[in-house]
Amino acid sequence: MPTPNLPDELAKEAADAFIALGNKTQAADLLRLPRNTYCSRLKIAAERGMLPTAPVMPGFRISQVTSTPNGDFVQQKPERGPEWELPAGHAIKGVSALVDADGRVIQSWQKTTANADAQAAVLAATIAALKEDLPRVTIMPPPAEVEADLLNQFVVTDSHFGMLAWKEETGADYDLKIAEQLLLDWFSAAIASAPQAHTAVLAQLGDLMHHDALESVTPAHKHVLDADSRLQRVIRVVIRTVRRIIDMLLQKHQHVHVVMASGNHDPASSAWLREMLAAMYENEPRISVDNSPMLYYAYEWGRTALFYHHGHKANIKTLDVKCAGIFREMYGRSAYAYCHHGHLHSDEGVKTDLMYVERHETLAAPDAYAAGGPWLSGRSAKRITYSKLFGEVSRNTMRPEMVAGRYAAANDNAPTEQRRAA
Repeated sequence: MPTPNLPDELAKEAADAFIALGNKTQAADLLRLPRNTYCSRLKIAAERGMLPTAPVMPGFRISQVTSTPNGDFVQQKPERGPEWELPAGHAIKGVSALVDADGRVIQSWQKTTANADAQAAVLAATIAALKEDLPRVTIMPPPAEVEADLLNQFVVTDSHFGMLAWKEETGADYDLKIAEQLLLDWFSAAIASAPQAHTAVLAQLGDLMHHDALESVTPAHKHVLDADSRLQRVIRVVIRTVRRIIDMLLQKHQHVHVVMASGNHDPASSAWLREMLAAMYENEPRISVDNSPMLYYAYEWGRTALFYHHGHKANIKTLDVKCAGIFREMYGRSAYAYCHHGHLHSDEGVKTDLMYVERHETLAAPDAYAAGGPWLSGRSAKRITYSKLFGEVSRNTMRPEMVAGRYAAANDNAPTEQRRAA
């Protein structure tokens, strides 16, 4: 039940006591009221114009003076604070107010959000800085012999670099160090067992990074995430890992095409990573990087069309129509078409009238959220080989326990101690 309005006679009584004594405590004692109750009545009296121009109550201001035959009556209101300024790069998205039982505003808040244009400008400036004066990488010579008809596609998704999982809670440990070693181990084993194909597609299908900002939260809904490390350290490890993978693929293939799909956990990070890689390898004809800002990606291999998406905007039931519509000319030229996505950390394949759509598991361990939910899925990644003429011709699925330790034993010419220290 709301508190009834204070009668004018009680408000006038509080005002008269304050005018006579000039002290709130003494006035409260005179009226035999608790000080808080008296101050509340005095505030209402001031708002109703029952106090004279002097004294003005501390923390109040004169808002209105009314002349009457009985004298001047002054309406006092709480003193305003300093002039409010909209934070740089923000826009007002709403106002909240705290009101009393009479509907009077006690306090209000301006709710702001980061301005989308300002965010885009910051991101563009960041990308420009990353591209400027980067050392261009000198690539090793190509392999002497390859099968010109074949393409090896290495599908990894939802690696979540920077995620932390505790084995007792989730069933497996996972942190930044484990993520790096696991991905390099898998690529070492997958490349060693792959056919000697002309082209490799590094199909990284999104959520390579677990969080996209200094705060360990999801970008869209701000869900708190279990994070292992600081953002800059995660970025450093991601760049180092991706460059090593590209170097490994170049040792076996004439050409490497890189897809760094945007995920729901890393929309900004995937953008700067695509642009950085495109700039880093811009003078290397053996490497192509898809730096499209679209959420859908495609690569044409003879009569085989390959499509990629993270899976957060379209799923296994809708991706065939989406990709055929976006890339209609490429799709029209194809005899075989395949679409790959991740996001749900589980395997499933559907052959539609348009193409084969496949969802992929992740190598990463589940975090606490996934482990506590109703989902159960395995951990794996696949190498799939395609022919220009005949579509998919072979594949190999490898799980974390199958590839452990392969990178340290199989790659680059640096001493093992140096590789482990890098």
